[in-house]
Amino acid sequence: MSEVPGKLKEQQENEGAEEKAEEEKDEEEEEEEEEEEEEEEDEIVGLADYGDESESFSDGDHEKSGDGAYFNDPFSTEVKPRILLMGLRRSGKSSIQKVVFHKMSPNETLFLESTNKICREDVSNSSFVNFQIWDFPGQIDFFDPTFDYEMIFRGTGALIFVIDSQDDYMEALARLHLTVTRAYKVNPDINFEIFIHKVDGLSDDHKIETQRDIHQRANDDLADAGLEKIHLSFYLTSIYDHSIFEAFSKVVQKLIPQLPTLENLLNIFVSNSGIEKAFLFDVVSKIYIATDSTPVDMQTYELSCDMIDVVIDISSIYGLKKDGAGTPYDKESTAIIKLNNATVLYLKEVTKFLALVCFVREESFERKGLIDYNFHCFRKAIHEVFEVRMKAVKTQKNQNQVQKNKRVTHNGTPRMPL
Repeated sequence: MSEVPGKLKEQQENEGAEEKAEEEKDEEEEEEEEEEEEEEEDEIVGLADYGDESESFSDGDHEKSGDGAYFNDPFSTEVKPRILLMGLRRSGKSSIQKVVFHKMSPNETLFLESTNKICREDVSNSSFVNFQIWDFPGQIDFFDPTFDYEMIFRGTGALIFVIDSQDDYMEALARLHLTVTRAYKVNPDINFEIFIHKVDGLSDDHKIETQRDIHQRANDDLADAGLEKIHLSFYLTSIYDHSIFEAFSKVVQKLIPQLPTLENLLNIFVSNSGIEKAFLFDVVSKIYIATDSTPVDMQTYELSCDMIDVVIDISSIYGLKKDGAGTPYDKESTAIIKLNNATVLYLKEVTKFLALVCFVREESFERKGLIDYNFHCFRKAIHEVFEVRMKAVKTQKNQNQVQKNKRVTHNGTPRMPL
């Protein structure tokens, strides 16, 4: 009988140890769940590093892509549409990519070497915009029989063809016609975007005349081929002003399936807050992913871009902690700039990498409390749209992974076609 208390004590100690182990296990699981939630939140509002995972391959590397890489793997881009940058050599394709997505100074692009291999880069401006940019060297004939050009165009959302406005563009128009007709036969849903580039060296009259001439010749060539239903969009662009950012904004907007929802939310916000104009910006690239239904004035867009630059620059100096921790743009970021024409620029953080820039008259800005309340409702609605988008993306990824797994046997070798 004297051994019983000892056994009870030992049993209690064992039970206590088990309970402690279970509590520690539960705490670890809770920490893991919190980390997963934080990662998911970052994914919802996150922004991938520009260019850190860019890949390139020369015109000979496509021969080794038969195992499912690049062109021949329909799952390599998952649910990300492609944006193809095409045009003749030295037309400015790589400079556009570097200025818009790598924040390179336009003057530094003068020292860029000519691209001699196809470069692929993943870009994620927000949860709405996930795409890949494929930069094609002008000297590569991708209609050569060794290239599977059908696979190139099949997963493409937009094709940007860059024409040097300061050069003889007859050869470029011939190449444009060949590219557009081949691409349309493979994928009729491609958006064809024509950048009439390097217009900074032209006078205003010459710009208009060049655009009219290129527009007329390109559409006449399509009409002669019986392809009048193909729609070409034309933009006058230069890396030395904001025109390239505005053009890319319009290209990217066409790839956002939620664009009508975003525009509707902005229209409701603007009409109920006494705001004249509002832009929803990606802070890093200064591409606006949506705006309200009022016409976009180039001057208001440039002011919005300049405001974002000012906010980021000042926050980088004064907004960080003493040890340098933190980020220059967070949920507390806001800015008010009053212009000398009785207009107020108002910037508010929407998500970790999106900002709302508004143009308000001074008399309307006196009701700042109403504007802030309406913004809170707008911000909440944007996050709900993000969540729906992320669920759809995850579902699509899972379906792609299932299909990809079906192509592989248990020992990892590709399944033979039936």
